[in-house]
Amino acid sequence: MTAPSPFKDLADHRAAVRAAAAKALGSSDSAQALPALIAVLGDEHSRVRIEAAHSLGKIGDEEAGPALVPLLCDRDTGVRLAAMVALGKIKDRSAVEPLIACLHDRDLQVRIGAIETLAVIGDGRAIGPIRTLLEDRFSDVRESAQRAVAKLSGK
Repeated sequence: MTAPSPFKDLADHRAAVRAAAAKALGSSDSAQALPALIAVLGDEHSRVRIEAAHSLGKIGDEEAGPALVPLLCDRDTGVRLAAMVALGKIKDRSAVEPLIACLHDRDLQVRIGAIETLAVIGDGRAIGPIRTLLEDRFSDVRESAQRAVAKLSGK
């Protein structure tokens, strides 16, 4: 009996199976998994989108960046954060402007995630927008912004 294929399991009717398949494909570190993972970024279940984003970050191919950017506007906070982590791992500079827009997200974890991802990418365009968060009402956001500005400014 042959083991199920993660590629085949991405089409399973059960979300848990699709999520597990997306996660398994990330462990394969195979560029062949890119198209299949990109295709499930639009899955109806957030867990599948999260695992696909994480896997794309693990594979680390720049080709995944443009597919991950729309997830920055996903209705699910976990999906937005997973996309940020993946974009940071890829260091996709084309995501800088969309990430800057996330600095104004209503969720403080998303704001912090955007700050940290922008700092990892290391693009100086983010310094000014991140500085505006030095006045955020949440101390965690202010502290993250302060660290990011220092890193991006080389201080």
